[in-house]
Amino acid sequence: MDDHNKRVIETALLCAQEPLTVADLTRLFAEDIAPGEIDDALLELQKAWEDKGMELVHIATGWRFQSRLAMREYLDRLTPEKPPKYSRAVMETLAIIAYRQPVTRGEIEEIRGVAVSSNVMKQLEDRGWVEVIGHKETVGRPGLYATTKQFLDDLSLTNLQSLPMLEDAAPMAAAEHLGQAVMEFDPSATVETVIELDENGQPIIQSTVEELASEELISEETSAVEEEITPESEDKSDEQK
Repeated sequence: MDDHNKRVIETALLCAQEPLTVADLTRLFAEDIAPGEIDDALLELQKAWEDKGMELVHIATGWRFQSRLAMREYLDRLTPEKPPKYSRAVMETLAIIAYRQPVTRGEIEEIRGVAVSSNVMKQLEDRGWVEVIGHKETVGRPGLYATTKQFLDDLSLTNLQSLPMLEDAAPMAAAEHLGQAVMEFDPSATVETVIELDENGQPIIQSTVEELASEELISEETSAVEEEITPESEDKSDEQK
C-alpha cells in the first residue's frame, strides 16, 4: 500500500470516536483493497508510532489510537475529574468473573469466601464490564456472569486469551493484574492473599495488607476505614453488605 493510502487510514483512526475494524477501513477507498493490505498497513503504522506518546492498538472491537500509560500523569492535569475508583471487593469479583467465566454469584462467593453485595455487582454491570449471559441449570437457575467487549476494550485486549497469565490463583493476585491494566491499582501497594480449604473443602481466604492507602484501588467511601481494618473484620463487613 502506498504512503497516501496509509495516511488515509492513519487519519481515519486518529479522528474516529470508536475503534475501527478492517472492514470499516476498507470503506475509506473507492477502489477494492484486500483486507490483507489493510492489515499490513496497520502493522506498519503501529511500528511507526512506537516511539511516540500515542500508540495504535488492536482491541476486541477493532483498531484505535490511545495515549500510552506513561502519558497519563500529564494528561490527568488537563481534567480535574478523577477516574472511577473501585474497592478490593469489586476488583476481586471482576477478576474471578474474568478468569472463571461463566460463573454464578454463588460460585464467586465460594472463591472469595465472603458474600458478594448487590452493590458490587451493580457497579460492574453499570460500568459495562460484566453481564448475565444465561442461567445455570440448577436449583433457582442462578445467572451466569461473563465479561463484555467493553471490558476487553477498556483493558486494550483483543480477546480473553490475552489476559495476563496468573502464577497465583488467588482472587487478589488476579485483581492486581486487572487493576494495573485499567489503571485503577497502585502497584506500590503490597497485598498477599492465600487460599486454604476448610474441612468441607470450602475456601478460607486470609489477606495480609501492608499498604491500603491506594487512591487508585480503594473508593473514597471505604478508604478511610480499610486502611485500619484487619482482614478478618473486612470479611465480616463484606458479609454484612
